[in-house]
Amino acid sequence: MKTAEKLAAGWLLTLGFMFLTLSASAALEKVATRKQYIPVTDRYDFRAPNPTSGDNNTVVGGLIFGIPSLTLGVWLTLGLYRQSRQDKKALNQERSDRLQSTFYEMLQENHGRVTVLGFAMQSQLPAADARQYLDQKAKEFNANFKVNEEGAVSYHFDA
Repeated sequence: MKTAEKLAAGWLLTLGFMFLTLSASAALEKVATRKQYIPVTDRYDFRAPNPTSGDNNTVVGGLIFGIPSLTLGVWLTLGLYRQSRQDKKALNQERSDRLQSTFYEMLQENHGRVTVLGFAMQSQLPAADARQYLDQKAKEFNANFKVNEEGAVSYHFDA
């Protein structure tokens, strides 16, 4: 569905720009030929046909088809952008909820003691992200740090 919406938005934007460009080009051409055109009258005083009358139709037609196409394309594009932002926000919220749930489960199971390796394994996060998350939680809850002989850090949260 999103692919079809993206394609539709792209086509509408392209068509809108094409029609408006055509309209602007016809308007500029009309202005340029008006300066050069000198009406010729024959002996019966009939005016020669205006060479820019076709340009009037092109300008109006370009505006009639270009403005709605461009407007609809922009509207669809903005809708897709907003939907994408909402989806990203929902995914981030879901991830945050999952990490928090994992963190609290580990605290209960281990009686307030959490290691970076254990949290990384449970939450399936890279070690650097797990350490950053635990550092943030340690600041929030005033946790104690203990370093063992191998240099591994464990966080101790008071329950």
